[in-house]
Amino acid sequence: MKLRITNAPAALLLACLCALLMGCEESKQVKKVQPYKGPVEEINDVKLLYSEAAMLKVRLTTPKQFRYENDNRRYPKPVNIVFYGPAGEEVTTLRSDSGRYDKAKDLYTVMGHVVVINKQKQEKLLTSELNWNPVSKKVFTDKQVAVLSQLTGEKLYGLGLDANQDFSQYSIRKPTGIFNMEGGPGF
Repeated sequence: MKLRITNAPAALLLACLCALLMGCEESKQVKKVQPYKGPVEEINDVKLLYSEAAMLKVRLTTPKQFRYENDNRRYPKPVNIVFYGPAGEEVTTLRSDSGRYDKAKDLYTVMGHVVVINKQKQEKLLTSELNWNPVSKKVFTDKQVAVLSQLTGEKLYGLGLDANQDFSQYSIRKPTGIFNMEGGPGF
């Protein structure tokens, strides 16, 4: 069967309709897929132990840990840390609402209602954020801090703190508060 169109306007109309029908093919859009940036590992009931010369120095426990491709870690649940003395005794405890570990800086940071208790000195430190470097064994923060002594009743406040990891020695950067001082000559 042959189709013969002798009318030029009808032929033009048919050609336009064919072109339109061919142009109605659904265009395919290429969507860029974003690389996955979430955790590559999730661990429950975490217990990390740090030791030196076969002596336990630090124990970190938390209900959940997320590890990322760059080996950073995030601890979305409460973090509990115990620092041990040279004889293996518990010297200081730390509790926070959450935490993280930055692999590139080798730095642990705990955040939210951070409470540190030095059992030997009977002191309590309160702050919103605290950093710990396991290489230098130093603890520090730029945030507001409060140190409360159960022995002396001293209440020290300040902005920023530097301490060794067991909090046996610390320095408040911009201190204020109530101090007990021994009188010297002229006092």
